[in-house]
Amino acid sequence: MFSKNVIFQFLHKNLIKLVYLKPFKSIGIGVAYSPNLKANLFEAARLSVFFGAKLFLIHVGDHSEEKTNMLEIILKSFEKDKLDYEVVFKPGDPVDVILSISEEKKIDLLILGAVKREKILKYYIGSIARKITRQAKCSILLLIKPSVERVPCQHIVVNGLKDPKTKQTITTAFYVAKQLQSEKITIVEEISQDELAVKVDDDISLRRANIAKERIKLRENSRVNQIITHIPEAYTENKIIKLQPIFGKRGYSIGHYAQISRADLLIMNGPSKMTFWDRLFPHDIEHILTELPTDVLILQ
Repeated sequence: MFSKNVIFQFLHKNLIKLVYLKPFKSIGIGVAYSPNLKANLFEAARLSVFFGAKLFLIHVGDHSEEKTNMLEIILKSFEKDKLDYEVVFKPGDPVDVILSISEEKKIDLLILGAVKREKILKYYIGSIARKITRQAKCSILLLIKPSVERVPCQHIVVNGLKDPKTKQTITTAFYVAKQLQSEKITIVEEISQDELAVKVDDDISLRRANIAKERIKLRENSRVNQIITHIPEAYTENKIIKLQPIFGKRGYSIGHYAQISRADLLIMNGPSKMTFWDRLFPHDIEHILTELPTDVLILQ
């Protein structure tokens, strides 16, 4: 007979496998007839094919045969992939329309074009992409470098901070890496300097601080490794996995690391709630939104 612990571990592992087998069943993208239209559509279509998801093209405006025909021509390249898509037209405020359609169509992942850095005034007022990011109930993918030709996603950076959402985020990151055939995943554990609790003013205290740092790093690595052991092997096999503890400000540290390591995608926990004061005094995800280091996937 198996012990209760063995049975629990088996059920837990297989439950995770079932839950994450297909986290993105539907993908949405706001369609604006701009110079980036074709690149944005190709990125969205490719992801829909990779994830086996239905694609919703959301256009803020009235229905037009001309616009529909243009979209069909652009997406004709994906006929061989049997891309399943639907065009939705609705006039109104862009933010309200995209958010309402996302809920109505039960979209799991919403793709938004975004700029790497916005002017301070525009940042506080909020661009369409950032307004939607702060209000959406689904996961968001912010694209700063869409391309018609596929650029391989080789390196994914994902947050590994101690948080109730982190286990789900890391597991989804491995699923994304498998579907996009990414070679490397780096899990960044952001650790607050306050955890050291050692004032450095001489060689002895410096040595104590270094010892404390190493203990914290070992603790954090052990916690993250425990999460990885519960992820289906099909997601983790043939992947280069790196754990990177960093002492610094949450959000800013991982964004900086993603930038200097030239990551192709940064995956983050979704924010619980954001207000005007969060934007006035940025923290966590707001540091990322201030200056996007690369394409960013925010999971809800």
